[in-house]
Amino acid sequence: MKNELYITVPSVFRCPISLDVMKSPVSLCTGVTYDRSSIQHWLESGHDTCPATMQVLPSKDFVPNLTLHRLINLWVQSSTRRPGSDSPRMLQATPLMISEVQAKLLIEKIESESCVDSLSKVAEFISCCEENRRFVVRFGGFVEVIAGVLKRKFVDIKALEMVVRILDLVLSENGVKERLNKLFLKSNQENNFLSTIVLILQNGSLDSKIKSVRVLDSIALDSESRRKMADSQNIVSIFLHLLKTSNNNQSLNDAVTAFLTTVSITRSIKSHLLENGAVEILSNSLGEKSLKLLAVLCSCSEGRSAIGSDPKCAAGIVERLLKVSKTATEDAVLVLWSMCCLSKDEKVKEEVVKENGVTKILVVMQREGEGNVKMMCRDLVKALRAGCKDWCLGSYETKTTHIRPC
Repeated sequence: MKNELYITVPSVFRCPISLDVMKSPVSLCTGVTYDRSSIQHWLESGHDTCPATMQVLPSKDFVPNLTLHRLINLWVQSSTRRPGSDSPRMLQATPLMISEVQAKLLIEKIESESCVDSLSKVAEFISCCEENRRFVVRFGGFVEVIAGVLKRKFVDIKALEMVVRILDLVLSENGVKERLNKLFLKSNQENNFLSTIVLILQNGSLDSKIKSVRVLDSIALDSESRRKMADSQNIVSIFLHLLKTSNNNQSLNDAVTAFLTTVSITRSIKSHLLENGAVEILSNSLGEKSLKLLAVLCSCSEGRSAIGSDPKCAAGIVERLLKVSKTATEDAVLVLWSMCCLSKDEKVKEEVVKENGVTKILVVMQREGEGNVKMMCRDLVKALRAGCKDWCLGSYETKTTHIRPC
């Protein structure tokens, strides 16, 4: 009898990260399968390796493992039919079911009235599994109806937050980003949902702010939409203010800096960022996404000048150089190369040498194969060599790397 109260979960059904039964299994290019939410969080945190194998990922794309998803659902259904096996945790893996008629009625309600309750039901349904998300996205006009709520006046903030939650959940479904992009480009100043997104950024919960930024970033698919976003509603200033007041919340910082990197496609947008103190703000929180944005900003002379004028920036980049992912290391090297080799900024050179930057650059150089990063490291070592005469070259040792001053 005692054995009937426990269910042995097949290990292949558990996510290697969360160790829970997978709700939406997806496979990386390494062949390892994870729950979508767990692997998304891992990758968005700046990692570029497969958690199970620690292989560097040539691509961060993942594909739904539909076969495993069906097997998990069959197993859950058979398990819950056993006596004493009605574990709430297991039941969560079973997708909620609604009929096509019910789905249409929900969408019609959302289209015609104040709709927090209907939006909540849709959000609950699509958060359950990928099949449910595909089911609703197939309905003609679903995306347009949900996004249309953002264009209405005097909508409750809870309804607006529910809308961005729904959009964030369906962004990865086929064609959704493109449909949202078209809606945004067709909109004018009066019916532009960007002003509503700004309202959420100013008054919404932290989670809603992060999702709102992700939605905007995902639909900025081309230069036209990126320009329009950057030029609308004083959005650059608002996003920089978010970075200033985020209390170093890494998820919000990463989402905001990723968006600002996406829209920084013209010199005028970069200038606007720099005029509003972007370098100083980024220097206070040098995450991986911040390094990417600094790499974009240093492509113009004003950006290099601003970085050179900030005493914390170069030192912070050197300090982070060996603590970030391969991609972020490349961004950090690019910024240092732009400052020391392109601009030949003597103050920055001194700061890099003072922070044991030459040693760290040599470590990066030792790790890299042939390529642009290794060439930039060589240029940096040459440019900084003169400064090393006045500063003692530090040592750096790990199990695999040994660099000592001669």
